Amino acid sequence: MALPLLEYKPTTQNHRVRSFGVADLNEDTPYIYRLEDISSDGDFQALIFAAYRQVFSEHETLRFNRQITLETRLKNGSITVRDFIRELTKSERFYRTVVEVNSNYRLVQICLKRLLGRDSYNQDEEIAWSIVIATKGFHGFVDALVDSDEYTQAFGDFTVPYQRKRMEGRPFNLVTPRYGEEAYRDSYGTTKYDWRFTIEKFYTKKYQERQLPEGDPRRFAGIAASINTKGNYAQGVRAADIDYLNKVPRRR
Repeated sequence: MALPLLEYKPTTQNHRVRSFGVADLNEDTPYIYRLEDISSDGDFQALIFAAYRQVFSEHETLRFNRQITLETRLKNGSITVRDFIRELTKSERFYRTVVEVNSNYRLVQICLKRLLGRDSYNQDEEIAWSIVIATKGFHGFVDALVDSDEYTQAFGDFTVPYQRKRMEGRPFNLVTPRYGEEAYRDSYGTTKYDWRFTIEKFYTKKYQERQLPEGDPRRFAGIAASINTKGNYAQGVRAADIDYLNKVPRRR
C-alpha cells in the first residue's frame, strides 16, 4: 500500500508569495501560454515548444525529444495541455536524460520546478515526494504532481506550466539535469569517498614524507637508502707505500 504524502510547510518568505504580479508587466513577468489564446498554427507551435522547453529544459527543442504522436493528439483535441505535459514527463527520452541520471531528491527538485513552477520548499518536502517515488514509482510521482490541487489551481488543463514563484535565478527550470563533476555518483569508488584508498594513502611512505617540513633529513631517507654503496669503499693505502719521488716532476 502506498504511503500518504508527508506533511511539510514553507520555510521562507518567498515560498509564501502566491505568484508573480502578472498585472504589473516587467522583465520578471513570465509569458503564459494558454490553449484558449491560440488563434493560428504559429501560436499552437509556440505553445508546443514552450511545453518542451519547460519539461526538457531546452533553449531549442531537440528533434529526437519530440513526441509527434502526442503533438497530433493535442492538436485534434483528444488530450489537454495537462495531459501533454504529463506524457512528455513520462516519455522514454525524459526518463533517460533526467530520471536515470539523478537521485530521488534531485529528481524531486527538477520536477517541482518544471511541473509546478517552483522550487522545493525545504528538505522535508523533498523527503516527502521521494517517498512517493519509492512507493508509487516515477509515473505515479508524475501523476501525483500533475493531478495535485496546486497544479490545478495554478495551471488547470490548458496552460503550460511556468515559473510562478518569486525566487532568484529565473528561469530556474533550465537547469542541468545531471550530476556535476563534484557529485557523489561521479566520485564514488575514488580516493575521495572510498575508505580503502584513504587508509592506503595515509600509510604509504610517500604520503608520510610529504607531511614532513622542507629540509627535514627524513625526506631524503628514501634517496639515501637507494644509493648502492657496495664495492665503492676507499682503498686502504698506507703512507709508507707511497713513492713520493716519482710524484715530483723532474727538471729537463
